[in-house]
Amino acid sequence: MRLDWSKAFPPARDALSGVEAAVRESGLEPTLLELVRLRASQLNGCAYCVDMHAKDARARGESEGRLHLVAVWREAECFSARERAALAWCEAVTLVAQSHVPDAAFEEARRAFDERELVALTLAIVAINGWNRMSVAFRPPVGGYVSPYGTADGGGR
Repeated sequence: MRLDWSKAFPPARDALSGVEAAVRESGLEPTLLELVRLRASQLNGCAYCVDMHAKDARARGESEGRLHLVAVWREAECFSARERAALAWCEAVTLVAQSHVPDAAFEEARRAFDERELVALTLAIVAINGWNRMSVAFRPPVGGYVSPYGTADGGGR
């Protein structure tokens, strides 16, 4: 670990936590949000967040098989149209400098989500990208995260 950023400047943690609170209140499915968080974390190379969101998704009932396929979701038939739209939107927004969020991704997301949901989904993507950047920059130790949603399948090391 380079430094514990959340202790060095607690308002940074509080600000990101506030964004997460808004996302939680949006009504979007928790498992869908975990898939999106996991995919963004994969794209950003954030080991801490990949570990965290795989554990949280498992604890929320996501199957191990589907978690393994998130990185190659386009080739996997196990994701619903709504999940596929969310994952495509996640990639487009996460890779904004490369993709500039193409119209096709927007149209696909718009078919699967109403306006409120699409804004909430985008906010969730903005939030995980923020967390990823803090974790990649400051490198917290990976592996010790325990999910608050349960430990039977997804919480422990």
